[in-house]
Amino acid sequence: MQPCPVLIADDHAMIREGLRAMLEDVEDLEVVGEAVDGQEVVSLVRKYNPRIVLMDLTMPRLSGIEAIRIIKNRHPEIKIIVLTVHKSEEFIRSTLDSGADAYVLKDDSREELLSAIRQVQRGQTFLSPGIASMVVTGFLHRSGTDKQSARNDSRQTRWDTLTKRERQTTKLIAEGYRNKEIARIMSVSLKTVEKHRSNLMRKLDLHSASAITTYAIKNKLLCIPGFDDTPEQEQP
Repeated sequence: MQPCPVLIADDHAMIREGLRAMLEDVEDLEVVGEAVDGQEVVSLVRKYNPRIVLMDLTMPRLSGIEAIRIIKNRHPEIKIIVLTVHKSEEFIRSTLDSGADAYVLKDDSREELLSAIRQVQRGQTFLSPGIASMVVTGFLHRSGTDKQSARNDSRQTRWDTLTKRERQTTKLIAEGYRNKEIARIMSVSLKTVEKHRSNLMRKLDLHSASAITTYAIKNKLLCIPGFDDTPEQEQP
């Protein structure tokens, strides 16, 4: 029997090396490639045709959630296991909605990750024990959907007041980048990023990076079709 081809996607070399070393000890699994960002994993899926993708959520160039949507749209048969540090219900729900087959935390054990692999191979879904009860509770007690939708509509209207650069800053903050990293990606000064950040938080009435991330996920701002991430040079 041919081993099951696995593709690893994470922007941290130590994580990729650790996963590869762990999976190489499993006889019926074979790591066929490693991706360092969201765009590369989409490309390598087409090149290697893996049956399983182990993917982080916070990656450069294209977020994990966006990459999952693209991969599942093109290759619905591929099983995607998210391996992440994020434990918030918004991240979990958005990830599962995008088509992920398993949600595993990076502080889970080797045995739990292998259990996730076996379950997705059988066509089942796997949730880390660390989040399973929270997810079930969230689904059982979710209410006031209409009110929340109305609030989201109001916030989306606020989104329309942001400039293009403020929108790009919002997206990068939601993906976990710090101000210095955002300045490098956008080819602007740190002071300019701080100004964009202050403006967008005031306009959206948000007061922390976690609030910005929650807002972006709830309003699907990480998956805006045609969102232009091309860096622009700062004007003098």
